[in-house]
Amino acid sequence: MVVRHGVACAGCAAVTDAGTPTGPVTRGSVARVGAATAASALCGYAVLYLAARDLEPSGFAVFGVFWGAFGLVTGAAFGLLQEATREVRSAGYIEAIEGPRTHPVRVAAMVGVGAAALIVASSPLWAAQVFVEARWLSVALLAVGLAGFCLHAALLGMLAGLNRWTPYGSLMVTDAGLRVIVAAVTFMVGWGLVGYLWATVAGAVAWLIMLAVSPTTRAAARLLTPGGTATFLRGAAHSIAAAGASAILVMGFPVLLKATTGELGAAGGVVILAVTLTRAPLLVPLTAMQGNLIAHFVDQRTERLRALVAPAGVVTGVGAVGVVGAGLFGPWLLRTGFGPEYLADGALLAWLTTGAVAIALLTLTGAAAVAAALHRAYSVGWVSATVASTLLLLLPLDLETRTVIALLCGPLVGIAMHLVALAKSTR
Repeated sequence: MVVRHGVACAGCAAVTDAGTPTGPVTRGSVARVGAATAASALCGYAVLYLAARDLEPSGFAVFGVFWGAFGLVTGAAFGLLQEATREVRSAGYIEAIEGPRTHPVRVAAMVGVGAAALIVASSPLWAAQVFVEARWLSVALLAVGLAGFCLHAALLGMLAGLNRWTPYGSLMVTDAGLRVIVAAVTFMVGWGLVGYLWATVAGAVAWLIMLAVSPTTRAAARLLTPGGTATFLRGAAHSIAAAGASAILVMGFPVLLKATTGELGAAGGVVILAVTLTRAPLLVPLTAMQGNLIAHFVDQRTERLRALVAPAGVVTGVGAVGVVGAGLFGPWLLRTGFGPEYLADGALLAWLTTGAVAIALLTLTGAAAVAAALHRAYSVGWVSATVASTLLLLLPLDLETRTVIALLCGPLVGIAMHLVALAKSTR
């Protein structure tokens, strides 16, 4: 056992090579992750653009459901990122680490294999209702892609906890870059829907590439954290449940629409594209910066409510600009960028952007709850928001109206629960 910077650690060579789990989250680290996020967002937009230009709205709806399904399951896997970040970051405030330890990356591999097996085994119960075309290929890609992404998420968490933001951003960009490469090849050779399904999951091997080329990433992957595997899994289970609920609202919303609407058709394709485009400018950066946010809130562990004010102000300000821009220029951008079949009025796009602001604020309060180890409150807040949104989608209203109501009102329930729990924890 070696003591380093006040932390006794097993496998300290890995910590020495990868960095230490201490030190504040600096503006430079936020800038590096921000740049990687911008590149990743552009790649995501490129995939959506190519798919929308190549496929009819009804075909894009089919692709959008798979894109959302993969976002849903990988969004749940982000619970591994959150727990790994918190465990590594919190170790910097422990005088000595004694007792059992956990290898988060190996645990993530076990979780990934188990989740993939569960998807395949349960697919006869749900695949026919979710995937209209290329059903069994979709199931296989979903399972294999999720297994790979579990390792991806755990590695991101380890790197975030260690303040290794350059490889963190590189892993993000590699993931997004692989997707757009496959999508571009699909567009050029006319592979059609199947090619875009492959493009969706192509980034799931990014972690392998980073392990091969980055010594820092390999060192982070070897790191051990305090506590046994069962302890890590208990915390991760709450984070995964909450991340899964958040993924339904953030990435898996097309699946939720399909489940509550039935046949989506061309109108559903337009709504799915509009929802995706209006939320991406806020939610893609916030999702990518989960490591930064959790590390920041761990550092501000005595003032977490006050620490929420600045990022919430940024989100609200950027969101207000987005609402105005979506209302004024959104219809023209949608029509010009994706074709005359994609028609939506400015009021719809402005309201959808407002809903994205609500989900972004819920993401912030959730990150603060994770940092405070309020796993139960974190998961209950997100699950409650998702249940509320699902119930609102069942209202006897047209598709556009109930979509706006669900995305705007559901997150408010979760925000209230997170803030109450944080207030009690602070007292």
